[in-house]
Amino acid sequence: MKRILVVLVALLAMVAFVSGAVAQDKKAEKPAAAADKPKAPKALKASGTVAAYEAGKTIKVKAKDKELAFEIAADAKVKGEIKVGANVTVAYKKDGDKMIATAISVAAEKKPKAEKKAVKKEEKK
Repeated sequence: MKRILVVLVALLAMVAFVSGAVAQDKKAEKPAAAADKPKAPKALKASGTVAAYEAGKTIKVKAKDKELAFEIAADAKVKGEIKVGANVTVAYKKDGDKMIATAISVAAEKKPKAEKKAVKKEEKK
């Protein structure tokens, strides 16, 4: 009876040590696996006024005190009609020294307040 009890305690101790070592190995693997994943390029944005536009090829945006030039990706999403002088927001990614536009959104033109009031008065009549 004592012999069975000693063997049982020895087996339980061995299982406890082995399971602890296996758990430790799994924890060590997770950071290494995360480090192996390639990082997706960070999505960048720029807003400003269109200085120049060549449909499907390039767009130059004047943002605050500098002018940014973008190549337009073949699968770029364009929302609105792009024209020189329009306010736009460009989502882009960097490829070396190049900036590649992936999405271009044209801001809606704001009507002057005087024009809005005149339209509302005409609607009431």
